[in-house]
Amino acid sequence: MKLYNSLSHKTEEYVPNEPGKTAMYTCGPTVYHYAHIGNLRSYIMEDVLEKYLRYSGLDVTRVMNITDVGHLTSDGDTGDDKMLKGAKREHKSVMEIAKFYTDAFFEDCKKLNIKTPDVVEPATGCIGDFIKVISSLIEKGFAYEAGGNIYFDTSKLDKYYVFGDVEEEDLAVGVREGVEADGNKRNKADFVLWFTKSKFDDQELKWDSPWGVGYPGWHIECSCISMKHLGEYLDIHCGGIDNAFPHHTNEIAQSEAYLGHKWCNYWFHVHHLNTNSGKMSKSKGEFLTVSLLESKGYSPLVYRFFCLQSHYRKSLVFSYENLDNAKTAYERLISRTAALLDEGADGDVDAQALEKLKDGFTAALDDDLNTSNAVTALYDVFKADTNAATKLAALADFDRVMSLDIIENAKKMSDGAQDIPKEVEELVRRRQEARKAKDFALADKLRDEIAALGYSVRETRQGTEILPIK
Repeated sequence: MKLYNSLSHKTEEYVPNEPGKTAMYTCGPTVYHYAHIGNLRSYIMEDVLEKYLRYSGLDVTRVMNITDVGHLTSDGDTGDDKMLKGAKREHKSVMEIAKFYTDAFFEDCKKLNIKTPDVVEPATGCIGDFIKVISSLIEKGFAYEAGGNIYFDTSKLDKYYVFGDVEEEDLAVGVREGVEADGNKRNKADFVLWFTKSKFDDQELKWDSPWGVGYPGWHIECSCISMKHLGEYLDIHCGGIDNAFPHHTNEIAQSEAYLGHKWCNYWFHVHHLNTNSGKMSKSKGEFLTVSLLESKGYSPLVYRFFCLQSHYRKSLVFSYENLDNAKTAYERLISRTAALLDEGADGDVDAQALEKLKDGFTAALDDDLNTSNAVTALYDVFKADTNAATKLAALADFDRVMSLDIIENAKKMSDGAQDIPKEVEELVRRRQEARKAKDFALADKLRDEIAALGYSVRETRQGTEILPIK
């Protein structure tokens, strides 16, 4: 398998540190609000990566953090704490907010067929680990105390910005445009490892530390949680492309300063989901969540399919028109699978033909996880010169990675088609006659009557399909 490595800016053959195994870390959510579908695109693509590594025979251990403290409204260590902001918004405690939105996040993941990682660790469960690593960084000369806070000293590194060619002058303006300068920092690129009460007196969650009562910075959390569960050598670190700087940059700086050697070999970054007006966020435009899509009649798996139709390293533009196109394509995929089930799945599987189909599927995903070509491999199954049993075996095999519930939903469609009420069938017959007579007003009226009974009608090249409305 070849993967694009954001660290080297090259597509490289994937070779894990330990043969047959993979240590994989995913930046989890900051649980102060619902995840929007742009956030969830990253988790979908990371899920495909994990499942494909398992499909390829590797023993994967995947760890995800839950940020329930320390993430400020600016990734550059300024502004309000996001968790505190969420608690004030809803008049609840920070831990009540954290539990509610953690549960909501994993409920969304379940709807999208995203596997729960092997280890999920909240930041508040690792305070001792943070203090241990920060203390070591101070001892080694990589961190200092100023104004009551502990900062990482980026001037002690040979190279700080590892994900791209950034001039030192550009770093000097701070990590984000418009960020208020922190006068405690020795260097503009330095970042906070530990905040104390001297800066955030209204912080709800605080712990004793050698430097005073306070709480950890956001960046130290992922390093410590990864090292706690995966050890000193990490194979793959995943996240959205907006995490590359400053978050992942800071993770590498502090982890390698602490360990004294290279920490992670491969960095897997998923690009943005955009709207026509730009990058999707919680603060502008319609707040697009899985629940909102469901309220508009879209299955969460239609959104998963929409994401899989594009490469993870390309920005993807969301619109309801584009989602409608994905819905039509997904329903066609399920319909064609249902037709295979109706044809009969009792025959013998042709092992040679199945392996040939698998070769096309694995070739797509071995090529930098090209899910767009993997979707094409799904469609190639229907065109293959083999029997229905072999085609169904291929679809079931590929869905171990794609997780689109292809066979399950096709069975529902096939079973539903057998139980269509006679009243619906009669309305469909009358609608067909109206269409032939070009009486489209009557045809539309009959379609509405069919919908009121819980069914939809679609014209295809194979004829009229009657589908239960989910």
